[in-house]
Amino acid sequence: MRLLSLLTWWHGETLGTWLFTRRKGVKVGEDDQGNVFYRDRDDKRRWVIFNGEPEGSRVSPDWHGWLHHTFDECPGTTALTHKTWEKPHEVNPTGSALAYAPAGSMRQAQPTERRDYEAWQPE
Repeated sequence: MRLLSLLTWWHGETLGTWLFTRRKGVKVGEDDQGNVFYRDRDDKRRWVIFNGEPEGSRVSPDWHGWLHHTFDECPGTTALTHKTWEKPHEVNPTGSALAYAPAGSMRQAQPTERRDYEAWQPE
């Protein structure tokens, strides 16, 4: 455990979470991003320790369902059935370079010239 995580909560687990996990946590599994999932011995509480930035959209739908007691079996032991129309899980790109930028946006690499707009000029 790093010294920085003792003092700040945004760098990962806090001291309280670390102690609770060491005392009462049972490791259930890991996802492809390195997030580690735990439960207590009674299976009343379930939680995740993020690998890196604690961002909720980094948890896949399968693990999200397990965390919220939608599924009893964790995704690491049994494969969940997926529909053919389901897209693969992606992290929320808002605020990053991968975020959606509409046509004509200044955030695009080369903004296109708009012909449907004429700037107002005072007389």
